[in-house]
Amino acid sequence: MTHILHDAHDRDPHEKEFLQAVADVMTSVQPVLDKTPEYRHHGIARRMVEPERIITFRVPWLDDAQQVRVNRGFRVEMNNAIGPYKGGLRFHPSVNQSILKFLAFEHVLKNALTTMPLGGAAGGADFDPKGKSDAEVMRFCQSFMAELFRHIGADTDVPEGDIGVGSREIGYLFGMYRKLCNQFSGVITGKGLGWGGSLIRPEAAGFGCVYFAAQMLAARNDTLEGKTCLISGSGNVAQATARKLIEMGAKVMTFSDSSGHIYDEQGIDLDKLEFVKRLKNIRRGRISEYVDQYPDATYTPTTPEMESNPLWEHRGQFVFPCATQNEINAQDAYHLINNNVKLVCEGASMPCTSQARTIIMDKGILYGPGNAANAGGVAVSGLELTQNSIRLTWLGDEVDSRLKIIMKGIHDTCLAAADANGHPGNYFIGANIVGFIKVAEAMLDQGVI
Repeated sequence: MTHILHDAHDRDPHEKEFLQAVADVMTSVQPVLDKTPEYRHHGIARRMVEPERIITFRVPWLDDAQQVRVNRGFRVEMNNAIGPYKGGLRFHPSVNQSILKFLAFEHVLKNALTTMPLGGAAGGADFDPKGKSDAEVMRFCQSFMAELFRHIGADTDVPEGDIGVGSREIGYLFGMYRKLCNQFSGVITGKGLGWGGSLIRPEAAGFGCVYFAAQMLAARNDTLEGKTCLISGSGNVAQATARKLIEMGAKVMTFSDSSGHIYDEQGIDLDKLEFVKRLKNIRRGRISEYVDQYPDATYTPTTPEMESNPLWEHRGQFVFPCATQNEINAQDAYHLINNNVKLVCEGASMPCTSQARTIIMDKGILYGPGNAANAGGVAVSGLELTQNSIRLTWLGDEVDSRLKIIMKGIHDTCLAAADANGHPGNYFIGANIVGFIKVAEAMLDQGVI
């Protein structure tokens, strides 16, 4: 295993997020590699950590002042051994090849957990939709799709939304694809309900995260009822996580964005959540405005120079990081431990650093890894593809019911795999093993390609 990690580092020494993901996964599947010599002989691990294809392109567009802007676009198609590439598009200034390779690699294993025939990919651009007019966002999305359309398709590569790519951006992207290809297909998921979208899709990652947490608790004869919860982020995943927690009787006390976080000791109820949804989804405002509406709450700003995030210094029994990668570091983890946190369930992709995750798990805190806990988003994306294929739209209750079944299945298979490989209760190792084996077996069946 060491040689695989060394090779990855030698090839891409500056891609810290990707190298972190590779090290985390490959270390945890060591037991499988040790007892399956076929995987070594056929270079499964080596092939799995190398993208099948990386597409990089320029994205020129005109701002409202008629000035030409140029951004860089990407699509990393990691592995399609079990189905068409599937993964998000992220528009954010931090986007680079390392982040997208880590996201694509995580999607390979996450998508395999859903039992759906979906491979793994990720893409996006270093474009920031914040502060841009609708017309500017539209022109950027159209330019971005003018290149991306050559590489995607309902049976080839199916993008979806991620950070910075919401319903507005999906609409512009799909509209341009439809014009360029002269076809209406399920090539992009997260579409509007009136033109091929699925009920529950915007909420799926958050709902699925809570369903996974509920399954972890049920396995220990506990529930979410009455528990205090800390949530980071304030986008779709965070909002849906909060909604489902509230519906299941938990008390939500925090939201955040890149500027800081709010803490509402009285609890964020459904009315307050509706205010946050209007603030973030329609007005595209900052979370600091929450305290203007609810002055009993407090707002704490954050800056990139801070060594830890003060959000994690609040007392809460359960923690749901739903913002971005590596948002919980070692110091944050110790704050959680000092506050007697009982559960960490990841709504974002790799929100804990490797050191933070180790600290959390060594203290016996229940830990739901993102590649299992937040698989609900891609699961319902797969259900959207199915509905597009059969030209039907299922009722929300039916989609939600299928999501619950999928998340329970993911929970049970992860737990069983961890037990079978000598790590009882370790969902992180269990999730990686289940996803790895499924993809590895498909790669073996299909030969060295």
